[in-house]
Amino acid sequence: MKTLIRRWILLYALAFFLVFGFYQLASWDSSLRPARKPSPLSGRITQPVKWKKIPLRYPVSSMIALPSGTPVAIPKIQHDFGIETQGNEEERERRLAAVKQTFLHSWEGYKKHAWLQDEVTPVSGGYKNDFGGRAATLVDTLDTLWIMGLDKEFALALAALKKIDFTTTEVATLNVFETTIRYLGGLLSAYDLSEGKYSILLRKATELGDMLYTAFDTPNRLPITRWNWENGALSGEQEAPSQALSAELGSLSLEFTRLSQITGDPKYFDAVQRISNQFEKSQNDTSIPGLWPVRINPQRESFNLDRTFTFGGMSDSLYEYFPKQHMLLGGLVSQYRRLYIGAIEAAKKHLFFRPLNPGNQDILLSGTVKKNAVNFLSLQPEGQHLACFTGGMVGIAAKIFDRPDDLDVARKLVDGCVWAYESMPTGIMPESFSVVPCPDPDDCAWSRERWYDGVMDGQQRRWVETADEKAAHAQKIIEEDKLAPGFTGITDRRFLLRPEAIESVFILYRITGDTTLQDKAWRMFEAVTQHTNTSIANSAIADVTTPDPERLDSCESFWMAETLKYFYLVFAEPDVVSLDEFVFNTEAHPLRRPQR
Repeated sequence: MKTLIRRWILLYALAFFLVFGFYQLASWDSSLRPARKPSPLSGRITQPVKWKKIPLRYPVSSMIALPSGTPVAIPKIQHDFGIETQGNEEERERRLAAVKQTFLHSWEGYKKHAWLQDEVTPVSGGYKNDFGGRAATLVDTLDTLWIMGLDKEFALALAALKKIDFTTTEVATLNVFETTIRYLGGLLSAYDLSEGKYSILLRKATELGDMLYTAFDTPNRLPITRWNWENGALSGEQEAPSQALSAELGSLSLEFTRLSQITGDPKYFDAVQRISNQFEKSQNDTSIPGLWPVRINPQRESFNLDRTFTFGGMSDSLYEYFPKQHMLLGGLVSQYRRLYIGAIEAAKKHLFFRPLNPGNQDILLSGTVKKNAVNFLSLQPEGQHLACFTGGMVGIAAKIFDRPDDLDVARKLVDGCVWAYESMPTGIMPESFSVVPCPDPDDCAWSRERWYDGVMDGQQRRWVETADEKAAHAQKIIEEDKLAPGFTGITDRRFLLRPEAIESVFILYRITGDTTLQDKAWRMFEAVTQHTNTSIANSAIADVTTPDPERLDSCESFWMAETLKYFYLVFAEPDVVSLDEFVFNTEAHPLRRPQR
């Protein structure tokens, strides 16, 4: 009997502990936990947000107004094109049709496999949503559809916009820069090109603009570049970041200014003009006066802590926006001329260099400069695909700011990127590479020995090495690394379908009317399509030094929004999106310039 009683006692005790344990577990499980008032920042927002109704934490005391008055006379950019021969016209039209066909192939792949998603995966036939799941490719490509005269496809995309909520996003942290240039720029460009015919474009642009404007709601009114938008919607504390990329902070001016111009609401322009004022304030206080480093501290308004300077990735579009903002404001604000001239003079002195090359071409690349602890400036003689926009920027600025000598600099920069394309086995430039710089541009005659010295720079080798041994050692490295003559290393062998090189070729063609640039563009186009084409669309590739490179299953929205648009415009009639009527944002979205 005692044994039985003990067993019952043990069973009751076990049952008690099981029930108690379950209750404790339930108290930690949100699905079983008793209802309580949620933390203001704990939940995902799933409904549209009325951003205009969210009270500002730090309202501005005085709004910076858009400049008023008649736009000043800005010199023409485009060449006066004459009448082309029938043969030239036929060839140009054939090339134009080929570009359009390539675009349609990629567009159809997106429609079939990734409709209303951000990007198609062109090898596997799936999709990616790296930009918040708001149909990045569709929005980014609206203006390309319009420019190519694809009316039915444009109407289809326009109808799909109704399904996209631009007041929320799937990602927790919003990249303000990428969202601005791809989405806001795409909506505004389609609105401008269609001459305001479709109100949905402006409505969606304003919805998105109001969302992004909240990222500027910080104590010093500088934006949070990687922004927790839910925190912004739920009135959490906000302040500018302690570290940001200079391009992310400085490449918002065009889109926000154009939104103010169209809507008449000055708040968007006020937001970005405060950024420009900060850049001007700090321009001569950095390690290279005139330029800003890659990383800056918006929170402390300190732009001089970093010591790396480049026109390549992470800084690029900051500089590009100075002459473009000058044009978009009708030349009524002299600040942007000053900002550009200060930067370009420093770049010509420190960043641009002539690379050794077997054809002895007088070309330029834009490298990277670092300042060390003893304040010595060291040039990294590299080329970046992202830096290839520079030739086009310098060309436009040479025209609008009446700096004719810089037009020669622009052409050399364009030719430098074309040389990098033509040097590779695929005919495509890699993401980044290193070369031999000529310290004296007038002493740059090709020499295999100079090339070998460049290849051997930094290599581990014996203290004493004969000329033959050094040559053999260098040749081994060249063969192993598959280096074309003049190249000393390829730091990133990929091609990501980038537009910067063809962008500058397009701009220089429109400026000079030189038809050899169309031929160069065509060779680039043939090489790119040959090595990136898939049955679905076009794909980034792993190695431009390999005759049959691996496809990387990636097709960013800029392939159809930028790269193919620029290829198309090279072969279109010169009055199609004239540079004297439109200014392109860094995502190739043309915004209408004010006319006198």
